Amino acid sequence: MAINQNRRSAIRNIVAGTAAITAAGVLSSFKKEENREMLTDKLKGNINHSVCPWAYNNLTLSQLCVVAKDIGLTGIDLCGPKEWPVLQQFGLDSPMCNGAEINLTDGFNDKQFHARLFKNYSEMIPLVAKNGYTNLICFSGSRRGKDNETGWNNSVEGLKPLIALAEKHKVVLTMELLNSKVDHKDYQCDRVEWGVELAKRLNSENFKLLFDIYHMQIMEGDIIRNITDYHQYINHYHTGGVPGRHEIDDTQEMYYPAVMRAIVATGFKGFVAQEFVPAREDKIASLKQAIHICDV
Repeated sequence: MAINQNRRSAIRNIVAGTAAITAAGVLSSFKKEENREMLTDKLKGNINHSVCPWAYNNLTLSQLCVVAKDIGLTGIDLCGPKEWPVLQQFGLDSPMCNGAEINLTDGFNDKQFHARLFKNYSEMIPLVAKNGYTNLICFSGSRRGKDNETGWNNSVEGLKPLIALAEKHKVVLTMELLNSKVDHKDYQCDRVEWGVELAKRLNSENFKLLFDIYHMQIMEGDIIRNITDYHQYINHYHTGGVPGRHEIDDTQEMYYPAVMRAIVATGFKGFVAQEFVPAREDKIASLKQAIHICDV
């Protein structure tokens, strides 16, 4: 899909090419001309908005890029080298790159994975920099019976050589905070303080945390206090409604405008990516709503 197509043509192409998709859900947001109006000018500009593609797997990446541009997003999260050319075609950033990790369970807290992780990340870090990106995701992995001290020590040992390479290429290795209560049983970096302690031991601006608001609400709550107290260790945020990881409106327990205002108050200049799974038929309408909720 050529980047110089006007928006109406691009949306028409989505209509033509997505007969097997829940067409009403994807396209109802574009039925009226007033809903076709670009939202970019309406966004306040205090937050850089992104979205995670896996929650919209009824769309191709190109189709999601069209939607993202229409809403006013400037990035697409969790993309790697195969996806970057598509993002570049649409002028969208890759604010949290992936592709070097083994998986969520086999991570830096376990020495048996260090050699493979070193190979993967030492190859990916220069690629991230070469394509003009900054953040590359990583994971602690599962505990597998390891106490906190062992997890920290192993993670430092595995990450330290890569941090030196990341510093050279101005890439930031970013470990995601995930809940071990509901979604990722036994994951070790499951609390803010665990991740912060690892960051302190590594002592580098090229290691930060991805604060997933959904996951941390499940694990410990106190979201605004933790963001305020530990913001210097955080370089990226993900959203999601609790419970269920669905829309972030009044169907769930958090009040996202207050959370977003707390993020902005820290001076944060990175990205907030929507990673909720829409429960409604019109997924794009839910995404639009989430952007407006978060655009404080």
